[in-house]
Amino acid sequence: MTLLEICKKRFSVRSFQKRTVSDEELNYLLEAARFAPSAVNLQPWHFIVIKADENRHALHECYHREWFKSAPLYIVVCADHYQSWKRKDEKDFADVDVAIAIEHISLAATEIGLGTCWVCNFDPLKLHQTLSLPDHIEPIAILPVGYPDLDIYAQIPIKLRKPLSEIVHWEKF
Repeated sequence: MTLLEICKKRFSVRSFQKRTVSDEELNYLLEAARFAPSAVNLQPWHFIVIKADENRHALHECYHREWFKSAPLYIVVCADHYQSWKRKDEKDFADVDVAIAIEHISLAATEIGLGTCWVCNFDPLKLHQTLSLPDHIEPIAILPVGYPDLDIYAQIPIKLRKPLSEIVHWEKF
């Protein structure tokens, strides 16, 4: 599969099979994230893998959606604001760097038949407490990871995308 084919195939999965994700598959996703580029190569990210039932249930308290509970595992992706690059105007690039790593995970998951969904609408204070995060570590997204429920996703949902003519500008805006 080409990268463009993987990009077209990826979608937000909100229903997962009960099938377990192997350690080999999980490590593949984490390796893909590890090789994501970052500003000044500072790699200001941390990946918290949640697999144990007790910790999964605690995570469910941070984001109250029934579909979310169907994932066999979660990767909480966090930004380390002590390690991130800041531009002269003090723009912190941690979010940008972490977003690239998250998308590397999402595309790698698609490549090997897994599904993910960016979850950002969680309770940040509760998640911070649940994971015992230091103050300088910010949870950016929770990625539920698993095999898409084929009864629900018999085919890839149609992606509505703007045409290039609406989003590409040549030489100037």
